[in-house]
Amino acid sequence: MSVSERTYPVTDAVVSVTEEGGGASASSPSRRPRHRSWRTRAEIGILIGPALIVFLAFVIFPVVMAAYYGFFSWSGFGPATDFVGLNNYIVILSDPAFQAALWHNAIIVVLSLVIQGPIAIGLALLLNRKMRGQSAIRVLIFVPYVIAEVVVGTGWSLMLATNGALNDFLEKVGLGALTQDWLSNPDLAIWTLMGIITWKYIGFAVILMLAGLQGIPEELYEAAAIDGASYWQIQRSITLPLLGPTLRIWAFLSIIGSLQLFDLVYIIWGQYVASTAGTSTMATYMVVTGRNAGSFGYGSAVAVVIFLISLAVALIYQRFVLRRDTEGAVTGGAN
Repeated sequence: MSVSERTYPVTDAVVSVTEEGGGASASSPSRRPRHRSWRTRAEIGILIGPALIVFLAFVIFPVVMAAYYGFFSWSGFGPATDFVGLNNYIVILSDPAFQAALWHNAIIVVLSLVIQGPIAIGLALLLNRKMRGQSAIRVLIFVPYVIAEVVVGTGWSLMLATNGALNDFLEKVGLGALTQDWLSNPDLAIWTLMGIITWKYIGFAVILMLAGLQGIPEELYEAAAIDGASYWQIQRSITLPLLGPTLRIWAFLSIIGSLQLFDLVYIIWGQYVASTAGTSTMATYMVVTGRNAGSFGYGSAVAVVIFLISLAVALIYQRFVLRRDTEGAVTGGAN
Protein backbone atom coordinates (compact mmCIF):
# COMPACT_ATOMS: atom_id res chain seq x y z
CA MET A 1 0.00 0.00 0.00
CA SER A 2 1.36 3.37 -1.02
CA VAL A 3 1.61 6.39 1.21
CA SER A 4 -1.23 8.14 -0.62
CA GLU A 5 -3.51 5.12 -0.19
CA ARG A 6 -2.92 5.16 3.58
CA THR A 7 -3.37 8.90 3.95
CA TYR A 8 -6.58 9.60 2.05
CA PRO A 9 -8.90 7.44 4.19
CA VAL A 10 -7.60 9.08 7.35
CA THR A 11 -8.12 12.53 5.87
CA ASP A 12 -11.62 11.60 4.73
CA ALA A 13 -12.43 10.30 8.19
CA VAL A 14 -11.25 13.49 9.85
CA VAL A 15 -13.25 15.60 7.40
CA SER A 16 -16.35 13.48 7.87
CA VAL A 17 -16.11 13.66 11.65
CA THR A 18 -15.67 17.42 11.43
CA GLU A 19 -18.70 17.79 9.17
CA GLU A 20 -20.89 15.45 11.25
CA GLY A 21 -19.86 17.04 14.55
CA GLY A 22 -20.65 20.52 13.33
CA GLY A 23 -17.03 21.63 13.42
CA ALA A 24 -16.50 20.66 17.08
CA SER A 25 -12.75 20.27 16.67
CA ALA A 26 -12.32 23.65 15.07
CA SER A 27 -14.75 25.53 17.31
CA SER A 28 -13.85 24.05 20.72
CA PRO A 29 -10.85 26.32 21.31
CA SER A 30 -13.01 29.39 20.61
CA ARG A 31 -15.98 28.26 22.73
CA ARG A 32 -14.06 27.44 25.91
CA PRO A 33 -12.68 30.96 26.52
CA ARG A 34 -16.13 32.43 25.90
CA HIS A 35 -17.69 29.98 28.33
CA ARG A 36 -15.04 30.71 30.92
CA SER A 37 -15.51 34.46 30.43
CA TRP A 38 -19.25 34.30 31.14
CA ARG A 39 -18.66 32.01 34.08
CA THR A 40 -16.05 34.36 35.53
CA ARG A 41 -18.37 37.33 35.12
CA ALA A 42 -21.20 35.46 36.81
CA GLU A 43 -18.97 34.50 39.73
CA ILE A 44 -17.77 38.09 40.12
CA GLY A 45 -21.35 39.35 39.99
CA ILE A 46 -22.50 36.89 42.64
CA LEU A 47 -19.59 37.74 44.94
CA ILE A 48 -19.73 41.53 44.69
CA GLY A 49 -23.49 41.80 44.21
CA PRO A 50 -24.52 41.91 47.89
CA ALA A 51 -21.70 44.30 48.83
CA LEU A 52 -22.52 46.52 45.84
CA ILE A 53 -26.21 46.64 46.80
CA VAL A 54 -25.35 47.60 50.38
CA PHE A 55 -22.87 50.24 49.17
CA LEU A 56 -25.40 51.77 46.79
CA ALA A 57 -28.20 51.71 49.37
CA PHE A 58 -26.30 53.06 52.38
CA VAL A 59 -23.58 55.23 50.79
CA ILE A 60 -24.38 56.42 47.28
CA PHE A 61 -28.13 56.83 47.71
CA PRO A 62 -27.87 58.93 50.92
CA VAL A 63 -25.23 61.13 49.28
CA VAL A 64 -27.46 61.68 46.25
CA MET A 65 -30.48 62.44 48.44
CA ALA A 66 -28.44 64.84 50.60
CA ALA A 67 -27.25 66.62 47.47
CA TYR A 68 -30.87 66.86 46.30
CA TYR A 69 -32.28 68.24 49.56
CA GLY A 70 -29.33 70.63 49.84
CA PHE A 71 -30.95 72.73 47.11
CA PHE A 72 -34.13 73.21 49.15
CA SER A 73 -35.18 74.96 52.34
CA TRP A 74 -36.75 71.84 53.84
CA SER A 75 -37.94 71.24 57.41
CA GLY A 76 -37.85 67.45 57.11
CA PHE A 77 -41.62 66.98 56.78
CA GLY A 78 -43.48 66.57 53.53
CA PRO A 79 -42.05 67.08 50.06
CA ALA A 80 -39.25 69.54 49.43
CA THR A 81 -40.81 72.35 47.39
CA ASP A 82 -38.97 75.53 48.46
CA PHE A 83 -36.10 75.50 45.97
CA VAL A 84 -33.26 77.85 46.98
CA GLY A 85 -30.54 76.69 44.58
CA LEU A 86 -27.01 77.31 45.83
CA ASN A 87 -28.12 79.66 48.61
CA ASN A 88 -27.51 77.04 51.33
CA TYR A 89 -23.96 76.51 50.16
CA ILE A 90 -23.30 80.24 49.97
CA VAL A 91 -24.51 80.68 53.54
CA ILE A 92 -22.39 77.75 54.75
CA LEU A 93 -19.15 78.97 53.23
CA SER A 94 -19.73 82.54 54.45
CA ASP A 95 -20.79 81.57 57.98
CA PRO A 96 -18.05 82.38 60.54
CA ALA A 97 -19.25 79.47 62.70
CA PHE A 98 -18.60 77.01 59.88
CA GLN A 99 -15.24 78.59 59.12
CA ALA A 100 -14.28 78.21 62.79
CA ALA A 101 -15.43 74.58 62.77
CA LEU A 102 -13.38 73.93 59.63
CA TRP A 103 -10.35 75.51 61.30
CA HIS A 104 -10.85 73.32 64.38
CA ASN A 105 -10.94 70.22 62.15
CA ALA A 106 -7.69 71.31 60.51
CA ILE A 107 -6.06 71.74 63.93
CA ILE A 108 -7.27 68.31 65.01
CA VAL A 109 -5.87 66.75 61.83
CA VAL A 110 -2.42 68.25 62.34
CA LEU A 111 -2.23 67.60 66.08
CA SER A 112 -3.43 64.02 65.66
CA LEU A 113 -0.59 63.30 63.25
CA VAL A 114 2.03 65.17 65.28
CA ILE A 115 1.05 63.76 68.69
CA GLN A 116 -0.18 60.24 67.97
CA GLY A 117 2.40 59.30 65.35
CA PRO A 118 5.59 59.55 67.45
CA ILE A 119 3.87 58.06 70.52
CA ALA A 120 2.54 55.12 68.52
CA ILE A 121 5.93 54.41 66.95
CA GLY A 122 7.67 54.58 70.33
CA LEU A 123 5.16 52.27 72.02
CA ALA A 124 5.27 49.86 69.07
CA LEU A 125 9.08 49.68 69.20
CA LEU A 126 8.89 49.08 72.95
CA LEU A 127 6.19 46.41 72.72
CA ASN A 128 7.93 44.72 69.79
CA ARG A 129 10.75 43.67 72.15
CA LYS A 130 10.41 40.66 74.39
CA MET A 131 9.46 41.65 77.91
CA ARG A 132 7.45 40.38 80.82
CA GLY A 133 3.74 41.18 80.55
CA GLN A 134 4.00 42.15 76.89
CA SER A 135 0.60 40.71 75.94
CA ALA A 136 -1.14 42.36 78.90
CA ILE A 137 0.34 45.76 78.03
CA ARG A 138 -0.79 45.42 74.42
CA VAL A 139 -4.32 44.63 75.55
CA LEU A 140 -4.42 47.56 77.97
CA ILE A 141 -3.26 49.97 75.26
CA PHE A 142 -5.85 48.69 72.80
CA VAL A 143 -8.80 48.60 75.25
CA PRO A 144 -9.70 52.33 74.97
CA TYR A 145 -10.14 51.96 71.22
CA VAL A 146 -12.89 49.35 71.57
CA ILE A 147 -14.81 51.28 74.25
CA ALA A 148 -17.89 53.01 72.85
CA GLU A 149 -17.54 56.73 72.26
CA VAL A 150 -20.61 57.42 74.40
CA VAL A 151 -18.97 55.74 77.39
CA VAL A 152 -15.67 57.54 76.78
CA GLY A 153 -17.32 60.93 76.35
CA THR A 154 -19.52 60.56 79.42
CA GLY A 155 -16.64 59.36 81.59
CA TRP A 156 -14.24 62.12 80.58
CA SER A 157 -16.89 64.84 80.85
CA LEU A 158 -17.52 63.81 84.46
CA MET A 159 -13.82 63.62 85.34
CA LEU A 160 -12.91 66.93 83.69
CA ALA A 161 -15.75 69.01 85.06
CA THR A 162 -14.84 71.92 87.35
CA ASN A 163 -15.95 69.85 90.34
CA GLY A 164 -14.80 66.60 88.76
CA ALA A 165 -12.31 63.95 89.77
CA LEU A 166 -9.26 65.57 88.16
CA ASN A 167 -9.54 68.91 89.93
CA ASP A 168 -10.42 67.16 93.18
CA PHE A 169 -7.31 65.01 92.89
CA LEU A 170 -5.10 68.03 92.22
CA GLU A 171 -6.45 69.79 95.29
CA LYS A 172 -5.94 66.75 97.52
CA VAL A 173 -2.29 66.33 96.49
CA GLY A 174 -1.55 69.99 97.11
CA LEU A 175 -1.66 71.14 93.49
CA GLY A 176 -4.80 73.21 93.73
CA ALA A 177 -3.17 75.99 91.72
CA LEU A 178 -3.27 73.70 88.67
CA THR A 179 -7.03 73.21 88.73
CA GLN A 180 -8.60 74.47 85.53
CA ASP A 181 -11.86 74.68 83.68
CA TRP A 182 -10.72 71.95 81.32
CA LEU A 183 -13.84 71.91 79.16
CA SER A 184 -14.99 75.52 78.85
CA ASN A 185 -11.71 77.44 78.71
CA PRO A 186 -11.05 78.21 75.00
CA ASP A 187 -7.29 78.15 75.65
CA LEU A 188 -7.40 74.62 77.07
CA ALA A 189 -10.42 72.92 75.52
CA ILE A 190 -8.74 71.97 72.23
CA TRP A 191 -5.82 70.43 74.13
CA THR A 192 -8.24 68.61 76.38
CA LEU A 193 -9.93 67.21 73.29
CA MET A 194 -6.59 66.13 71.82
CA GLY A 195 -5.68 64.36 75.05
CA ILE A 196 -8.93 62.42 74.97
CA ILE A 197 -8.55 61.59 71.27
CA THR A 198 -4.98 60.42 71.82
CA TRP A 199 -6.01 58.23 74.75
CA LYS A 200 -8.90 56.79 72.73
CA TYR A 201 -7.22 56.06 69.40
CA ILE A 202 -3.55 55.51 70.20
CA GLY A 203 -4.19 51.78 70.62
CA PHE A 204 -5.31 51.45 66.99
CA ALA A 205 -2.17 53.21 65.79
CA VAL A 206 0.05 51.01 67.97
CA ILE A 207 -1.56 47.83 66.62
CA LEU A 208 -0.97 49.00 63.04
CA MET A 209 2.66 49.84 63.79
CA LEU A 210 3.21 46.47 65.46
CA ALA A 211 1.78 44.75 62.40
CA GLY A 212 4.16 46.72 60.21
CA LEU A 213 7.13 45.86 62.41
CA GLN A 214 6.30 42.16 62.18
CA GLY A 215 6.79 42.36 58.41
CA ILE A 216 10.38 43.62 58.62
CA PRO A 217 12.87 40.74 58.21
CA GLU A 218 15.08 40.08 61.20
CA GLU A 219 18.03 39.46 58.88
CA LEU A 220 18.24 43.19 58.16
CA TYR A 221 18.65 43.99 61.85
CA GLU A 222 21.24 41.26 62.27
CA ALA A 223 23.27 42.45 59.29
CA ALA A 224 23.16 46.04 60.52
CA ALA A 225 24.26 44.97 64.01
CA ILE A 226 27.16 43.02 62.54
CA ASP A 227 28.21 46.12 60.61
CA GLY A 228 28.37 48.00 63.90
CA ALA A 229 25.20 50.12 63.61
CA SER A 230 23.73 51.37 66.88
CA TYR A 231 20.13 50.80 67.94
CA TRP A 232 18.99 54.28 66.90
CA GLN A 233 20.86 54.07 63.60
CA ILE A 234 19.07 50.81 62.87
CA GLN A 235 15.68 52.34 63.64
CA ARG A 236 16.38 55.42 61.54
CA SER A 237 17.85 53.59 58.54
CA ILE A 238 15.84 50.36 58.53
CA THR A 239 12.72 50.47 60.68
CA LEU A 240 11.28 53.84 59.73
CA PRO A 241 11.77 53.50 55.94
CA LEU A 242 10.26 50.01 55.89
CA LEU A 243 7.47 51.15 58.19
CA GLY A 244 6.60 53.87 55.70
CA PRO A 245 3.59 52.15 54.04
CA THR A 246 2.02 51.44 57.43
CA LEU A 247 2.60 55.03 58.54
CA ARG A 248 1.01 56.40 55.39
CA ILE A 249 -2.08 54.19 55.75
CA TRP A 250 -2.46 55.15 59.42
CA ALA A 251 -2.06 58.84 58.56
CA PHE A 252 -4.77 58.55 55.91
CA LEU A 253 -7.22 56.94 58.34
CA SER A 254 -6.36 59.52 61.00
CA ILE A 255 -6.94 62.44 58.62
CA ILE A 256 -10.33 61.18 57.43
CA GLY A 257 -11.41 60.38 60.99
CA SER A 258 -10.36 63.83 62.19
CA LEU A 259 -12.32 65.54 59.42
CA GLN A 260 -15.46 63.64 60.38
CA LEU A 261 -15.05 63.85 64.17
CA PHE A 262 -18.41 64.28 65.90
CA ASP A 263 -19.35 61.93 68.72
CA LEU A 264 -16.74 62.78 71.37
CA VAL A 265 -17.15 66.52 70.86
CA TYR A 266 -20.93 66.41 70.90
CA ILE A 267 -21.10 64.18 73.98
CA ILE A 268 -18.53 66.05 76.07
CA TRP A 269 -19.19 69.67 75.05
CA GLY A 270 -22.74 69.52 73.74
CA GLN A 271 -24.24 71.70 71.05
CA TYR A 272 -23.76 75.04 72.83
CA VAL A 273 -20.41 74.79 74.65
CA ALA A 274 -18.44 73.38 71.70
CA SER A 275 -18.55 76.59 69.66
CA THR A 276 -17.60 78.87 72.56
CA ALA A 277 -14.92 76.49 73.84
CA GLY A 278 -13.26 76.26 70.44
CA THR A 279 -13.89 72.55 69.88
CA SER A 280 -16.75 72.62 67.38
CA THR A 281 -16.29 70.59 64.21
CA MET A 282 -17.97 70.49 60.83
CA ALA A 283 -20.04 67.50 61.93
CA THR A 284 -21.27 69.18 65.12
CA TYR A 285 -22.05 72.31 63.08
CA MET A 286 -24.11 70.15 60.71
CA VAL A 287 -26.18 68.67 63.55
CA VAL A 288 -26.66 71.96 65.42
CA THR A 289 -27.66 74.04 62.38
CA GLY A 290 -29.46 71.23 60.61
CA ARG A 291 -31.34 68.65 62.64
CA ASN A 292 -31.49 70.57 65.94
CA ALA A 293 -32.62 73.73 64.17
CA GLY A 294 -35.23 71.91 62.11
CA SER A 295 -33.52 72.91 58.86
CA PHE A 296 -32.82 69.57 57.22
CA GLY A 297 -32.19 71.09 53.82
CA TYR A 298 -29.40 73.25 55.24
CA GLY A 299 -28.02 70.29 57.20
CA SER A 300 -28.00 68.19 54.02
CA ALA A 301 -26.00 70.90 52.28
CA VAL A 302 -23.49 70.89 55.16
CA ALA A 303 -23.22 67.11 54.84
CA VAL A 304 -22.45 67.48 51.14
CA VAL A 305 -19.74 70.05 51.90
CA ILE A 306 -18.15 67.72 54.45
CA PHE A 307 -18.30 64.87 51.95
CA LEU A 308 -16.68 66.94 49.22
CA ILE A 309 -13.91 68.16 51.53
CA SER A 310 -13.18 64.61 52.73
CA LEU A 311 -13.28 63.29 49.16
CA ALA A 312 -10.90 65.99 47.93
CA VAL A 313 -8.46 65.33 50.76
CA ALA A 314 -8.64 61.57 50.14
CA LEU A 315 -8.02 61.92 46.41
CA ILE A 316 -5.13 64.35 46.89
CA TYR A 317 -3.58 62.13 49.55
CA GLN A 318 -3.91 59.05 47.36
CA ARG A 319 -2.50 60.89 44.36
CA PHE A 320 0.59 62.32 46.04
CA VAL A 321 1.21 60.09 49.08
CA LEU A 322 -0.30 56.66 48.55
CA ARG A 323 0.39 56.44 44.82
CA ARG A 324 3.68 54.58 45.26
CA ASP A 325 2.10 52.05 47.63
CA THR A 326 -0.97 51.43 45.48
CA GLU A 327 1.04 51.15 42.27
CA GLY A 328 3.36 48.68 43.97
CA ALA A 329 0.39 46.60 45.13
CA VAL A 330 -1.13 46.55 41.65
CA THR A 331 2.18 45.70 40.03
CA GLY A 332 2.82 42.97 42.54
CA GLY A 333 -0.59 41.47 41.91
CA ALA A 334 -0.09 41.56 38.17
CA ASN A 335 3.20 39.76 38.41
